[in-house]
Amino acid sequence: MSAVRDLELDNMILNEVQLLLSEKRTALYTMRTGIAVFAFPLSVLSILIATSRMYQLQEVMQWLVPLLLLNLGLTGLGVYLIARAFRRIHHYDRLIDGFKRKHSKLAELLD
Repeated sequence: MSAVRDLELDNMILNEVQLLLSEKRTALYTMRTGIAVFAFPLSVLSILIATSRMYQLQEVMQWLVPLLLLNLGLTGLGVYLIARAFRRIHHYDRLIDGFKRKHSKLAELLD
């Protein structure tokens, strides 16, 4: 009876760690999305700078101001997503390390 209970406990702990690892993977996907959202405004601005000889700034100001505001918003969103992902990843790493300290079999699997 004790062996069955230990096996069930091991399975439960393994399932919890799998859940934490999947949450960490989701946080990594969030970071990837944040990097892409952050990079988009930079590429738009580099294209605008590269083609700046082809237009007069005063003629396109009504298009340029909203575009720059949108780029600023996207940059802020990218920074937020990246910072949130970093915090979540560190949180999940601490939880997984706690499980590894408590259960030596788990430490052998994850190291």
